[in-house]
Order: sequence, then C-alpha cells, then structure tokens
Amino acid sequence: MLIEIENLVKRYGDFTALNHLNLAVKKGDILGLLGPNGSGKSTTINCMLSLLTYDRGSIKIFGEEMGPEKYGIKQKIGVVPQEIAVFEELNVTDNVDYFCGLYVQEKKQRELYVEEVIQLVGLEEFRKFYPKQLSGGLKRRLNIACGIVHKPELIFLDEPTVAVDPQSRNKILDSIKELNRQGATIVYTTHYMEEVEILCNHIVIIDQGQVIAEGSKEQLKNMVRENEKLIIEVPGLTKAQVEAVEAVPSILEVSYDDSYLQVTTKDLKQALLPILNYFEAEKIMYANIHTQEATLNDVFLEITGKELRD
Repeated sequence: MLIEIENLVKRYGDFTALNHLNLAVKKGDILGLLGPNGSGKSTTINCMLSLLTYDRGSIKIFGEEMGPEKYGIKQKIGVVPQEIAVFEELNVTDNVDYFCGLYVQEKKQRELYVEEVIQLVGLEEFRKFYPKQLSGGLKRRLNIACGIVHKPELIFLDEPTVAVDPQSRNKILDSIKELNRQGATIVYTTHYMEEVEILCNHIVIIDQGQVIAEGSKEQLKNMVRENEKLIIEVPGLTKAQVEAVEAVPSILEVSYDDSYLQVTTKDLKQALLPILNYFEAEKIMYANIHTQEATLNDVFLEITGKELRD
C-alpha cells in the first residue's frame, strides 16, 4: 500500500473530526475521496500531509511513518489546493519554474520538467502571460502545473475543476488521466460525481470522521441496486392520478415533474404491469418508458442522507 492510515483520531476540543478512520490507497490508484461538508475530508488530507497533528493512530506513506520532518517523503508528493496558489508578479513559465526549483536544482532538468508540464496542461500559448491575464480555467491549469511539475509519485488534487469552463475542465481531466498513466497515484476530492465516475477506480465516502463506504463505482452502485427506477413520459397527470400510482404495493416512491413520472420500486416487474393497467383503465396516454441505473449520487444520498453538493 502506498498510503496506510490506521485508527486515526483528530479532536478539536470536544468535537471529534476523525473517529478511528482507516484508509488504504494502492500504488497506481486514482482515489475519489468524497464526503459532505464537514465530514472530515480536509482534516484527513491535512493529517496525511503533516499539516495537522492528530491525537492517535498512524499514517504511513511509501511504507514510512509520515511526519513534519519527513522531507524525503514530501519530495515525492504534489499538492494542488482548491485555492489558486501562484505568484501574480510572475508569468506562467516563471511560476512553474519557481515551484519546480523547490525540488529540482539542476537547471536543464528543471527546464525540461517545466516544458513538459506546460504542454501537459495545455498552456503552450500562454507561457508569457501573467495570472491576471488568464481566465479562471487557465489559472486552474497553472495551479495544477505548479503542484505537479516536479513529477511527484503521489498527488493530492482538491476540487481542481471548480468554476472552470468546459474546455479547461476536459483538459484538466485528460491531464489527470495522463499523470496516472505515467505512474502517479492520485487522491482526488470533488463535488462533481461525474468526474469521480470518469476518473476514479477506488472511491471512499467519509462522513462524521469515519469511512462509511468504499469500493469501485460498480461495487458502490450495487449497494443501492435493490431499488430500481422506472421513468415514464406521461403528460398531464393530475395529483390524484399520481397518488393512485403511488398506491401500487411494490412502489416505494413516486415523483412527477415536467411530464415525467419517476417510480422507485423494489421489483420492477411487479410495479410496471399494475401501472400500465391503471393507465389503460383511465385512458391515460404515455410515451417512452425506460429504466435508470443507480448513480454514484444515489449511493451518496442513500448512505449519507445528503447531496454531495449541499
């Protein structure tokens, strides 16, 4: 394991931020670290980086106990914070070169690394631009370049696509995939479930300072697959008609919005026929019928009782 956390406890006075948290990350993983606001994600990462002390437990990275003085471990870590952390008085190239120089002293090697990462994040045309001249999406790309230019083996990415344009978002996601293909292990936090589905091979959901679920996206989705969703396009339903559908015995929940009836049921076969029979008896016209697979957002909502973006 590249990261091993055992029984991690962090308290702030009477408040327990991390409650015997256990976490393991394999080399080569892209780990999606998810949780509601205040769940303990940031505290966990800050403890891993030795930016916070903790009350008990252990953290091993690259097989060694992590600590504030473990500069050999820190040399192999890259951190991309959610806040833009670049120098406004330096242009793109000089910003990246400065951060590279914190780890790489040899000038020719540094020049090579700087050029590679500028190309990786798609800033070739903006080398001489200053941060104030860049769009929000391009600043995000610069932020990433500065955090990964020294070719770290372990990368922490905190909300790297927040408030960016679609083009920059796609470029950032492609860059993360490429970093992983090159051998980097990545710990990724985001409020966008679709990014987790695209990128992450291992997902951990934290709430109230504990890991409450983990696995691949398929394994997590299986946790809620016992409930199936049926969506029927049927315009003009009255409140009484929706309530009649809701009364079908095998149906758990019904919602109706913009001509679409969404039905959650334990047994699709048992639910569908009574609904169609009711429509026929009431001469209710319907169009498309389709089922919907569980999403990671369904998993998150069922496990935590909250939306990820709350």
